[in-house]
Amino acid sequence: MSMVLMTATGLSVGASSPLVGREARAAASAGALLELKGVHTHIGAYHILHGVDLIVPRGQLTMLLGRNGAGKTTTLRTIMGLWQASQGQIAFDGRDITRMHTPQIAHLNIAYVPENMGIFADLTVKENMLLAARKAGNAAQMDQARLQWIFRLFPAVEKFWNHPAGKLSGGQKQMVAVARAMAEPRDLLIIDEPSKGLAPAIIHNMIEAFDQLKQSGVTLLLVEQNIHFAQRLGDTVAVMDNGRVVHAGSMAALAEDEALQRKLLGLSL
Repeated sequence: MSMVLMTATGLSVGASSPLVGREARAAASAGALLELKGVHTHIGAYHILHGVDLIVPRGQLTMLLGRNGAGKTTTLRTIMGLWQASQGQIAFDGRDITRMHTPQIAHLNIAYVPENMGIFADLTVKENMLLAARKAGNAAQMDQARLQWIFRLFPAVEKFWNHPAGKLSGGQKQMVAVARAMAEPRDLLIIDEPSKGLAPAIIHNMIEAFDQLKQSGVTLLLVEQNIHFAQRLGDTVAVMDNGRVVHAGSMAALAEDEALQRKLLGLSL
């Protein structure tokens, strides 16, 4: 399958196109907040990522799609320094973060919600939120307007504010995990399967939350299995297979091309 490059305009072009070259790459990179170039990741004896090239445009929501085992979660964990890239470069806002450790990357104003949600089960929902609100020593010091916004989007966060997070259902924990990432303004949110385990009504709230975050200029990178959720929110899309990005372009263009959907994902949007 030929590789593709997403230009700054969102155009997906094949490797044989005259647009693929130094000028097109420079144009695409110029609008990027996050960029991966030729990233390889080994986990023990296993070679998981095989030269991942990925551009996440500033101020947009990029969906990372692909079948199970394609390398999506490994890509996110490599970006965050949880697994080290064995080759290639990762740049955030023009800064090389390839060899940075996870705490250093988080201090660049990047929030990450892993697939397992990363909730502290023995702490209350409030205490989990406070851990993310780095400038607040207690709940009264949190940005109250932002907190009320989170409560409106995710009523369960307010309802279970003083409850141990470990006692919540899987869907409720997912809401808390995403809400925690939103506790302070961020430049980049990276979330692994945000809609997983959520009821349709809560998915609607999640879509509203991400829409509002986009409008405020936040850049988002999401791994998602709910294709309708991806179609509704995504500005740009990258599809992975066997540890590589095999397609990149606009979400709208992929949604309109059923043949390409079947080829890349084996389904229709």
